[in-house]
Amino acid sequence: MEVKVVDNFLSEEDHKFILEKLTGYEHDFPWYISNDITFARINHPNLYYFIHNFYRNDNINSDEYYWLKEKLLSKLDIKSLIRAKANLYPSAIKLNNHDLHSDFEYSHKGAIYYLNTNNGYTYFEDGSKVESVANRIMFFDSSMLHNSTDCTDAKYRLNININYF
Repeated sequence: MEVKVVDNFLSEEDHKFILEKLTGYEHDFPWYISNDITFARINHPNLYYFIHNFYRNDNINSDEYYWLKEKLLSKLDIKSLIRAKANLYPSAIKLNNHDLHSDFEYSHKGAIYYLNTNNGYTYFEDGSKVESVANRIMFFDSSMLHNSTDCTDAKYRLNININYF
């Protein structure tokens, strides 16, 4: 599966709704800290991020799942959802490339929906990368080796990672 990038994926209204849900003061969105940015379980000093699992292990993991399904997941051709999670990488002094990994070892569809524009990106083992641009989605086989980064030019790098068949 080739990497496919679609800009302006959602309506401006739906994009703003999701962004406000994840970052707005009035929503009290539940973020959870993770000291492991990839499955490698390598503890890098000063590298961490915040996650929110909407769906995992064949279960809805959050009441927040229902608006995500309406606003984003319903726009994808999902036969079976594997995982849906939000990632918030705090700004850093220097841009950090996280460890190469695959989301799952078996071939499946993946999508990363970028919520804010910043100098972070998704990097692939072949040297290609997809920049973080607000309201952009990237489709790929997320068993491909790839890595995330944080950012240095915004308060945070924010995206939603979806794995499915």
